[in-house]
Amino acid sequence: MKRALVPAPLRRAVLGWFDSRYISRADHRQDVKDALWEVQTLAREVTALRAEVVELRSRVAGVKLDPARAGRWDDAHRLAQETAVALDGVLQNEVLLWQAVDRATGREPGTGGAGGVVSRGTAGRGDTA
Repeated sequence: MKRALVPAPLRRAVLGWFDSRYISRADHRQDVKDALWEVQTLAREVTALRAEVVELRSRVAGVKLDPARAGRWDDAHRLAQETAVALDGVLQNEVLLWQAVDRATGREPGTGGAGGVVSRGTAGRGDTA
């Protein structure tokens, strides 16, 4: 590496340019320390979560499934899914109904008057009167 004499104003300008583009060594060291601290914190959390998983797996291993209870759970799941499908159909029919009402009153579907006031109990519909 060679050294050369550089005028002070030029040296200050170049150093200022470098300082604006790059971080200092002290800032870099602090960033590395912060990253190391975060990694250590995450390592502790992963260790705690692994211990919790081992504990939960040991609990599950000792549990016997009661066939009657499993049947009730299956029935409840089936009924919940059927209810969701039926409710989806009801909501779709409600949308079709309000679109028909909008067409019958001569309004564009989804446009409203009354300054954005929701009316007719249609708060979930997003339409305005």
